[in-house]
Amino acid sequence: MGELRRAWLPAGIVVLTALVAWLGPPLQESLSGLRTVGPTAVLVTAAGLAWWFNRGRSFVIAVSLLAAFAASLAWPGKPVYTVLTVLMPLNALLAMISAERGARHGAGWRWLALLALEAVLVNWIGRGPLSGGGEMFEHWALRSPPTPLVGRLAFAAAFAAAVCWRAWPDFTPLQVGNAGAIAAFFIATEWARLPNIFAAFMAAAGAILIAALLQESHRLAFRDELTGLPGRRALDERLRSLPGRYAVAMVDVDHFKKFNDTHGHHIGDQVLKLVGARLAEVGGGGIAYRYGGEEFSVLFPHSELAEAFPHLEELRTSIEKYRMAVRSESRPKKADVGVKQRGETTPGKTLSVTVSVGVAQPGGDSLRTPAQVLRAADEALYRAKQGGRNRVSR
Repeated sequence: MGELRRAWLPAGIVVLTALVAWLGPPLQESLSGLRTVGPTAVLVTAAGLAWWFNRGRSFVIAVSLLAAFAASLAWPGKPVYTVLTVLMPLNALLAMISAERGARHGAGWRWLALLALEAVLVNWIGRGPLSGGGEMFEHWALRSPPTPLVGRLAFAAAFAAAVCWRAWPDFTPLQVGNAGAIAAFFIATEWARLPNIFAAFMAAAGAILIAALLQESHRLAFRDELTGLPGRRALDERLRSLPGRYAVAMVDVDHFKKFNDTHGHHIGDQVLKLVGARLAEVGGGGIAYRYGGEEFSVLFPHSELAEAFPHLEELRTSIEKYRMAVRSESRPKKADVGVKQRGETTPGKTLSVTVSVGVAQPGGDSLRTPAQVLRAADEALYRAKQGGRNRVSR
């Protein structure tokens, strides 16, 4: 359920937009221009951030939203509206089923070429013989507004791909935001007859993408991608905010280089994931961090060394006793598929690892700053290594 918390922000934006749009006071005539300028500015910002952060799927969704909003202002008739409710979710669906290759360089220009072709089509429909409608747009599958059946099917496919294929099971902020933007656009198209509501939810879609892009940027900056633990930058920031009472431990995987050379880097990555997962379960209020390479840190805020020591010893023992089943190259990455296959295949080899730990706390003139305490923990780690490894030293 923890991963689902990442859906709270986009859901909150949608709910807040609904409350303001339906229950808030009507927009004053002097501010009516905000219906155009507001969503446009938000969507341009979302597209710019996606381009800057090189996030292809979010870029496609943001530019498609921006183009749809601009086209709806230029040609407010039924034909263009119907085409937009189909093209935008189809673009999102295509982005979801395509590999993430970024927004810049070759991949981004291909997306822009596709969007330019769609713009030509929409322009032809808006200015050409179909601009006044016709029998084609009275067909039951294209009848609108609200969203025609074809558009609803495209929305359902795009949203399902965004949630079930891309967001599940990790629910990273960006993937959740992509799904939220698609949902916000669907709500906008359902209320296209009301300009205030349509504009509000178009702005909401852009706001969801902006928030998701910023969250994703923060996550990549402060969280280690391999282990899922907070990274060294997160540790440094937390240490700066702590009072004088805390303990910090440095944890190092024993003989990791030799282990890596013997079994290969892909097995080494599995070892780091294993150690990271065990460290994340540390008791005593400890918080685990990936420090770099095969080194980790465990911070015990508001605890002294004597209080943290038994939890570190328990952690060391649990890692020592754990037997890791080596993941082969062909083993499924999804846990549920792997569980089903375990009974069908010959058990593979198992490996075990140990860790050495050094722990320190502030005290005296030589251990005042976080940097000094970390250095002391590192020296304690060195003593643990010199003492035979697989031990906790202070």
